Amino acid sequence: MQEPIISVSGLRGIIGESLDPILAIKYSTAYVGLLDDEGPIVVSRDGRATGTMLAQAICSGLSAIGRDVIYADVAATPTTGILVREHKAAGGLQISASHNPAPYNGIKLFESSGRVIPADAGEKVIQAYRNYHFPAVPHDKIGKTLNLEDTTSAHLAAVLKTVDVEAIRRKKFKVVLDSHHGAGSILGRRLLKELGCELQCLGDTPDGLFTRSPEPTEINLQETTTMAKGFGADAVFCQDPDADRLALIDESGIYVGEEYTLAITLNHALKTRKGPVVINCSSSRMSADICQAHGCELHMSAVGEANVTNQMKNLNAVYGGEGNGGPIDPQVGYVRDSFVAMAQVLNAMAVTQKTISQLAAEIPSYQIYKTKIEIERASIPALYEKLKERFNDATVTTMDGLRLDWDDKWILVRPSNTEPIVRAIAEAGTMADAQALCDAAAAATNDLV
Repeated sequence: MQEPIISVSGLRGIIGESLDPILAIKYSTAYVGLLDDEGPIVVSRDGRATGTMLAQAICSGLSAIGRDVIYADVAATPTTGILVREHKAAGGLQISASHNPAPYNGIKLFESSGRVIPADAGEKVIQAYRNYHFPAVPHDKIGKTLNLEDTTSAHLAAVLKTVDVEAIRRKKFKVVLDSHHGAGSILGRRLLKELGCELQCLGDTPDGLFTRSPEPTEINLQETTTMAKGFGADAVFCQDPDADRLALIDESGIYVGEEYTLAITLNHALKTRKGPVVINCSSSRMSADICQAHGCELHMSAVGEANVTNQMKNLNAVYGGEGNGGPIDPQVGYVRDSFVAMAQVLNAMAVTQKTISQLAAEIPSYQIYKTKIEIERASIPALYEKLKERFNDATVTTMDGLRLDWDDKWILVRPSNTEPIVRAIAEAGTMADAQALCDAAAAATNDLV
């Protein structure tokens, strides 16, 4: 077996190559063995075809070390966080590979508060996994498994509390929901029906039988866009397989994208909430403009949901998220949440009497360019110094790689954890200017040779 990709918040691998049931048992019981709370563990999966196999193994492993399991079967990642809180569980395990292709699966770890575990706890899990010991219990101490019948009511109620339900219902929006055979339709269908939408669902069977690459990008959603035009939808909501991210297609069938999901929901939320906002350092500067317009302070964290939520909790932030389509509303939970996004986008449309394209047009527009640059890890510090010399008029931030900021543009260069590359992402008023920043980073790499 090859080694799976392991981070501080979980692992991800290819079934049969770097991930199998034995490894899943080893990793999940290593995590649970560190918990002081002896309460039950919530286990759920995102609908992938291999999810049941891993879930059965994990539930058996947890039972064998004496832990009770609350099994939610197919559930969205943000729903798992809600279930951990609702059932006062000691922790949670979501079986998901997020937007990765079908051969992949993975495990995401939740703490008892219902959020993804922070980095310090994640490092301890990695060490426990490396120094593995299986603490089997005798037959009379074996844990029990409870199969949940209702997994969505608590999450539904929490989301609905953040919007004007009656205002949305009066609009009778036509909505297309593309869950792409992931977990999103379980709550998504119920939420949108509750909001009075005329609904058409695509890929609402959570069987993991993806018909395209599952990441909700423009190129992957061309067929969805075509189908939505025929329906005459007011909004098209496109989820990733574990439903913590949402991309938008507007009323004209134009892909608005993932960055605008956070921007539209944040812009609407700050009309009634005032306080700090946290985004990660690779998210669009649209959030900075929105915060400035509403008199709120924007803070940036390192990339990664756990880093965003850590800072949100420390600052008592009123909102946060990541520009990959993942708003985080602390009134619902400290997890990226596509259901929060859907409800709050519809709320903004209903309250303002504006379409998605009009809501997007209110927000200053920028262009993002992304690329990969091959470089050995040992040469990365020298690359950073070259870039600081080249762009000595920029504001420098080093919380996660190197970020250089100007008033109207920025570039982030950060190393990959799995490949001998750095990822460069730049944003500017035009695509040409954004690409020029990434090209300059690549040229600086060539100077090191």
